[in-house]
Amino acid sequence: MAQTLCGNPTTFKTDIAIIGAGAAGLAAAVSAYDAGVHDIMVFEREDAPGGILKQCIHNGFGLQRYKEELSGPEYAHREYAAALQRGININYAATVLSIEPNTTLRVLSPEFGLAHVEAKAIILAMGSRERTRGALRIPGTRPAGVYTAGTVQRLINLQGIVPGKEVVMLGSGDIGLIVARRLVYEGAHVKMVLNRSHFSGGLRRNIVQCLDDYGIPLRLLQTVTNVYGRDRIEAVGVSEVDKPTKQAIPGTEERVSCDMLVLSVGLIPENDLSRAAGISLDRGSQGAIVNEQYQTSVPGIFSCGNVLHVHDLVDFVSDEGERAGRSAAAYVQNEGAPEQQTATTRIVPGNGVGYVVPQLVTPAAHDDLLLRFRVRDIYHKPTISVKVDGETVKTFKRPILIPAEMVEIHLNAQLLAGHATAEIHIEAGQNS
Repeated sequence: MAQTLCGNPTTFKTDIAIIGAGAAGLAAAVSAYDAGVHDIMVFEREDAPGGILKQCIHNGFGLQRYKEELSGPEYAHREYAAALQRGININYAATVLSIEPNTTLRVLSPEFGLAHVEAKAIILAMGSRERTRGALRIPGTRPAGVYTAGTVQRLINLQGIVPGKEVVMLGSGDIGLIVARRLVYEGAHVKMVLNRSHFSGGLRRNIVQCLDDYGIPLRLLQTVTNVYGRDRIEAVGVSEVDKPTKQAIPGTEERVSCDMLVLSVGLIPENDLSRAAGISLDRGSQGAIVNEQYQTSVPGIFSCGNVLHVHDLVDFVSDEGERAGRSAAAYVQNEGAPEQQTATTRIVPGNGVGYVVPQLVTPAAHDDLLLRFRVRDIYHKPTISVKVDGETVKTFKRPILIPAEMVEIHLNAQLLAGHATAEIHIEAGQNS
């Protein structure tokens, strides 16, 4: 099967091509196989499966999916073992260069060189990437010692390198909180964790287990406004933030000495391939716009996991992968989606809601429709309202909603039938 880069590229044909062998991609492959489609090719740009799970050596994974507490590598092994048992074809060190018309991939691999992969369906499972200092536009010099939380995690857990001893962390996402604890395990001093907002971006359990239990202060409504140092970072400027505008307050900067700044300021779905392929993206989720089958705006291309929207639990990533896998298998078995005679319903985020997935519901939707979304603020005893043409058709009560935790609701799809738009609102309760 080897092919040099000279001459015409190799051409492969497959029923389903999957980009990414992390939790979403592996679950999608297994699900599609179990649904009756066995001709599947998975393309993974790294040399091993599992994605980010490989470096997440802490426990806490799998409580919903496997009903037991696993480490990241253990969880990844469960997903990989299921794919291996079914003989699913996983190609490593295989970089997908582009998605061409007619669901064709251009793939570069040391095994077969440059190849065209003609698939009947494609599943996007590329995951997400970290937001960097460049995206934040923090002023100052550009010394060594500024890292993203995921990079620090990889250095410590996979390479045995502790890149700093006096640490300031900006952002309180879950990865950052876990890395803060890991740094303390390795003898570093985490001076503070800062967050621009008035609430943490991480799960409450991680705040308690990673910060409170180790005496690491969480300073809300504060941010880094400068980086000092020439060759190596020497200090950062920490300023207070105005709550309504989220802007730093002039004259409040405090100089804090450190030899490392860690950024845990959010993940961005990895959609460069999607964008280049002309797939419509949602500004709220930063992932593809999909229907209840997880099919994108390009027929035959499906999306799932963190490339669709950033999840807080990998269990949900795998669940979404399974759903996309079944949908892709049905698409292949039906030789494409049937032409819809009735217009789809668009799901719109209303008051207090950042985004909703899926964004479209077709007339073929089953009665039990799963909607996932995130809220913009903290709400105590809120009511989730589903409105169609201004009329509330369904409500859900919750004790609390927070931006760090994805919200799930199940809805009878028939409530949306024949309507152009449905809105999800957060009402009543008290926000803080």
